[in-house]
Amino acid sequence: MAEETTGLEAGLQERVARAVPAEHTERFGGWWLRHAPGCSWWVASVLPHGGTSPAELEERIEAAEAYCAARGVPTLVQMTPGVFAEPLDRLLEARGYERQASVSFQIAQTADVLARAPRGGALQVRLEERLTREWFDVLQSVVGGDAEARWKLVQRVEERAAYASVLLGDEPVGVGRAVVETGWAGIYNMATLPAARGKGAASTVLGALADWAAVNDAERMYLQVEHENEGAARIYERVGFSELTPFYFRVRA
Repeated sequence: MAEETTGLEAGLQERVARAVPAEHTERFGGWWLRHAPGCSWWVASVLPHGGTSPAELEERIEAAEAYCAARGVPTLVQMTPGVFAEPLDRLLEARGYERQASVSFQIAQTADVLARAPRGGALQVRLEERLTREWFDVLQSVVGGDAEARWKLVQRVEERAAYASVLLGDEPVGVGRAVVETGWAGIYNMATLPAARGKGAASTVLGALADWAAVNDAERMYLQVEHENEGAARIYERVGFSELTPFYFRVRA
């Protein structure tokens, strides 16, 4: 599927929106308006991919606010430097939108991740191209929240996906998901059981997903990690990821 807006960052954001699909999505003037009841809060963020003049932006902001108000949720706008029009941040601040969260959008060459991720050892890897309850149960036990909404979200993914599980003995102790689309593989749902942390589970999952990405002609990989999650950021750096751009959110209840 072709990227719908110019620019690497905007195109990658739209890949994320397809790999983590909201239950409802509408478009208005290039903006993605999304609703995802029960899912992680950021899945329902507005992607402001369109409009340049203050008048155009005001129109799109009002449409986003009406969309969210009709669904009884706050209006949350994802703000990525180089993607949104320069006046937008000031307009949102003037309307009472607060700045929240700080996230790093990171990319890597698949070959670099393959070269740096661990192989062998006590951990074994199982890779499947279908969602299973065993994989999902590990994820859910780590992240918590609305299990039914998360299960339905993953089932909505239309692009080709892989589900990696790292096993300690016969038990899955860490999981991750990759979604491949036209030369890129996105990494999602990285989760490791507390008892297995520090044993290389996450980097082993990344290596398995990188191997799958390479087989599926994805030469580059991407992921998102909150800046405050320093432990995960260190793991991603060790296997070759580096920041493409930071981003944040503006929200008004």
